[in-house]
Amino acid sequence: MPHKSVAATTSIAPSNPNPQIPLTARRAAVAGGAGTLIEYYDFSVYAVLAVVLGPLFFPAENPAVSVLLALGLFGAAFLARPLGGWFFGRLGDRRGRRFALVWTIVSMGACSGLIGLAPTHQMIGVAAPILLLILRLGQGFCAGGEIGGAVTYVAESAPRNKRGLYGSLTQIGATLGFSLAAAVVGLVTFLTPADQMDNWGWRIPFLISVPLTALCLWFRLQLEDTPEFEKMAENNEIVRSPLRSVIFENPRQLAKAVGLTIAQAGTGYIALGYLATFLIGTVGLDKQSVFWASAIGIAMACATYPFIGMLTDRLGRKPVMTAAFALFILLAWPMFFVLLETSNIVVATLVYFVYMAICGMIKVPIGPQLAELMPRKSRYTGVSLAYNAGTVLAGGTAPYVAAQLVESTGNSMSPAYWVIGMSVIGLVALATLQETSRHALPS
Repeated sequence: MPHKSVAATTSIAPSNPNPQIPLTARRAAVAGGAGTLIEYYDFSVYAVLAVVLGPLFFPAENPAVSVLLALGLFGAAFLARPLGGWFFGRLGDRRGRRFALVWTIVSMGACSGLIGLAPTHQMIGVAAPILLLILRLGQGFCAGGEIGGAVTYVAESAPRNKRGLYGSLTQIGATLGFSLAAAVVGLVTFLTPADQMDNWGWRIPFLISVPLTALCLWFRLQLEDTPEFEKMAENNEIVRSPLRSVIFENPRQLAKAVGLTIAQAGTGYIALGYLATFLIGTVGLDKQSVFWASAIGIAMACATYPFIGMLTDRLGRKPVMTAAFALFILLAWPMFFVLLETSNIVVATLVYFVYMAICGMIKVPIGPQLAELMPRKSRYTGVSLAYNAGTVLAGGTAPYVAAQLVESTGNSMSPAYWVIGMSVIGLVALATLQETSRHALPS
């Protein structure tokens, strides 16, 4: 079959009137959101516990060095994400979206459970951080296939005029995964004496992932594959190498998508992977209060995501994301200044809420935006590749870079300048994009 360009296969037409599609879309959206929540809970527990895990796996005379090493390992897990995106993307484009998403959740749950059982440096010496590195790379590998698959699954199942709304549940799941991790760690910290938390309490949040994984697996096994994939298989459009298709047939779309995800990850992971460490280590707030502040602030922000999704369906993806990056440029410095000047945990919670609500104005539309850029024969791979390239380049490094900037410059406000820089990149990437929210997904 001759290749058709994205532009040639994109059209503006009424949404499919089939009354069964909304029901299928709702089930797909819930499945995507639930699975992504659990995967990102598994992945982000480590970030929340970095201040605890640092001394246990990377003992050093200076506690800041231990935390920096732990955050470095958080970033190292992102190195495996592109490989996971390729592996699961290939499965999703060749064997089915559902098939790949089932295996991402199983593999992630296994890695998280094993981290909960991992011996510390005191038990087995230098082998402990090596083992932790292997398991974190496994988590990164699995996470690399999750978000791209969930975005693809929902976008291919949703009515055209509701891709933003239905897709918002996937981003709610991804973001609430971090919130749930913070809440669980906060609860365990509250119920466990400090010495016992360092001894064995830190294991509980990782082990909780095992029953959560089993529940999500059961739910995903009840789903069918997307109509888009079934049509692709029926028409014998499955390609031998989806990765080759993305890179050589759609390089411009891929470059635009990567630029956008760099900005999204670079801004978002400051809150998700660094702010808790900043509030504890730099501002001096107690761990338990910070864990709860992050959990509550992030959860409150997630309540805005469906409305953002509806807004992107009505106004378009570009205007909403443009407004978000502009807000970050204006508010990043004031938000960090407020955090430094306050010891009030309520104020910290409100800053978390504002920051993550602005993040939502990027996170919610970026999913359908990426799906609307990629042709269906390589959509899972293309979306995963874009997400993971941006996340590796700016997301996984963001917490470490922010902490290193504070440590090396002595300027506690320096992470704000990182957020501003990432936002400028986002505005440049958006300038290269055409609005696609009212278009059919490219075939």
